[in-house]
Amino acid sequence: MASEEDDDPIIQEIDVYLAKSLADKLYLFQYPVRPSSMTYDDVTHLSAKIKPKQQKVELEMAINTLSPNYCRSKGEQIALNVDGTTSEDSNTYSVKMMDKQTFTSIQSTTNTSRYAAAVFRKGELHITPLQGILQMRPSFSYLDKADGKHREREAANEGGDSSQDEVEEDVKAVTVRFSRPESDQARQRRILSYDFLQKKQAEEPWVYLHYHGLNDGRSDHERQYLYCQAMGGSENTELVKTPKEYLAMLMPPITEEKIVRPVGPSNVLSMAQLRTLPLGDQVKTLLKNVKVIPFANLMGLLTPGTDSTAVLRCIQQVALLVQGNWVVKSDVLYPKNSCSPHSGVPAEVLCRGRDFVMWRFTQERSVMRKEVTAIIKLLPEDVKDFLEHMAVPRINRGWEFLLPSDSDFIKKHPDVAQRQHMLWIGIQSKLEKVFNFSKEDLVSKKDPQTEAMHVSGEQRLKAAHERARQNQPSLQKDLSARRQGKGGAGPSGGAAVRVKEEPVSDGEDEPMDTSSSSSALPNGLVNGYPSAATSAALNPHNGHGGTPMPSPSPELRDFVWNMFRKQHVLTLSEVKRLFNLHLASLPPGDSLFHSISDRLLQDTILMSHCKQILVPFPAQSTAAADEQKVFAVWETGETFDKHRQVLYEIFMKNYRVRRNVIQTRLTQEMGDQVTKDDVDRLLKECCVSFGGMWYLKGTLQS
Repeated sequence: MASEEDDDPIIQEIDVYLAKSLADKLYLFQYPVRPSSMTYDDVTHLSAKIKPKQQKVELEMAINTLSPNYCRSKGEQIALNVDGTTSEDSNTYSVKMMDKQTFTSIQSTTNTSRYAAAVFRKGELHITPLQGILQMRPSFSYLDKADGKHREREAANEGGDSSQDEVEEDVKAVTVRFSRPESDQARQRRILSYDFLQKKQAEEPWVYLHYHGLNDGRSDHERQYLYCQAMGGSENTELVKTPKEYLAMLMPPITEEKIVRPVGPSNVLSMAQLRTLPLGDQVKTLLKNVKVIPFANLMGLLTPGTDSTAVLRCIQQVALLVQGNWVVKSDVLYPKNSCSPHSGVPAEVLCRGRDFVMWRFTQERSVMRKEVTAIIKLLPEDVKDFLEHMAVPRINRGWEFLLPSDSDFIKKHPDVAQRQHMLWIGIQSKLEKVFNFSKEDLVSKKDPQTEAMHVSGEQRLKAAHERARQNQPSLQKDLSARRQGKGGAGPSGGAAVRVKEEPVSDGEDEPMDTSSSSSALPNGLVNGYPSAATSAALNPHNGHGGTPMPSPSPELRDFVWNMFRKQHVLTLSEVKRLFNLHLASLPPGDSLFHSISDRLLQDTILMSHCKQILVPFPAQSTAAADEQKVFAVWETGETFDKHRQVLYEIFMKNYRVRRNVIQTRLTQEMGDQVTKDDVDRLLKECCVSFGGMWYLKGTLQS
């Protein structure tokens, strides 16, 4: 220690005093656009003013017009542009020459606690805290005034040709408006706006000052206040600090600046923030937000390289396995002491109801909301919330599970799937006791016909593509046989092969009935080719030998699409009638259409952006089966598609409705923009009227 002190000896001790007489009045002026060698000490200061709250200062200084560096012509031109040719007391430059300039301040820093002015006298250092540090820069407000004068002169020249007597004041209508109450958010935006800040700054009045030069007696008197006035007497306790406290004051610890993040919803978490959480919290947060997710997608959202076994342990704590996908547990979404926002039902009851919905989806792909509501006895709004977590609504099929079954996960993790299966058995037994039902009761209530109607158009379309793919070899073989003249009459006609039509089993495709035009097409021929039944007998691989039906040809799809674009709504019997008329109009030998069965025709309709409308015909209806199959164009790419879809939904509940019902429903779904012309167009395209009621085309019984 002694050697270190010898290397750094104390040369002199200086007493430091804190002067506070000018602590709230002392400012440091900086002139960044002027070299330090050229001060303004000898320049005449014409005026000075300050806004203390804003720490804004303006100084007006004279310009030496007699200097050889001053351009007199330029100074006169500037004065002319600013004040014009008139001589008034309000002129900026009274001598018709730019003889002064204004300096306006801006704050160098808003925190001056680390800065002070110091003077040294007789071995004593006196420091005074600074109130502000201001940079003085030239102001060019005179250019704004010159620009304003220029616009006034132009306006006067444009209006000088008109006589004052001829000018009449226009009478304008005044609209009185009452402002709405300002919201808190709008008020915050207004306060932070530039116009508001400028207005607040303009409200503070200027305080005019008297300038005293460097060598003025008043300036010398004020400089005496830079020295501490109470040097004798009581000890100044403000600077009596311990060495550690004094060191902390000189070198404050470095603190990280708080990063202000943009304000967002409380439930939104970035992926970077998410990955800073423990693995269990990451999985829980993701499941709470997405509600349903496949395991592969969950692994993709987590940090790369995360152990899948650890993720499986975490996810089983917050989710249940449904159809190979993970659905967040009910008690995670509805914690204790919470309640329903719709009915106020406690969380325990909500969890039981949601568990029942989840269990139903472990048994089947789709559920009906009415059936669920009837069992769990909760409000439809609560049940809808449960279903929206894990399903999507389908027309005439209830609510379908949101994701396809993930069989790959079940194959890769049979132990997890088995454990979840046992867990669901336990949940089922509890639900049966709570809601007093059995699984057999639910199965027995299902109507086979209703289940058959729940086959979606997408499923039928997929099945049609699959049948076409599997039947491609047989189609090519059949086509080559026809070209070689095998198996029946050629394109030129010839003798027809008469066969006896065998009954078709329920599991096979039924050939299209062409009896309505059989008289026009003798011997079972359709336009020179065998009919559907004849072709089936000649080619056992075409629809009746267990092989799937062929896919529709582009010509058939074009015909069906054009037909529905014209008619919009058609029954199956009407489609078949129009199709037979089209066949009869084709020239002899045309082989574009052959072996067309009912199933193929219906598949073609569903592939043409059409859907089947399940009209609830009355029980006493005498309509045939083909007349009760109603198809309608669903999507054409027009904005009017939404109107048609709303109309079809109405006719799925009743086979006949009144116009006012349609008008009201359209207004509810589409808003007030629905006009009378829209309703008229809709009814003209899709409906027929009888006895004050409206029916879909083809559904009106004679």
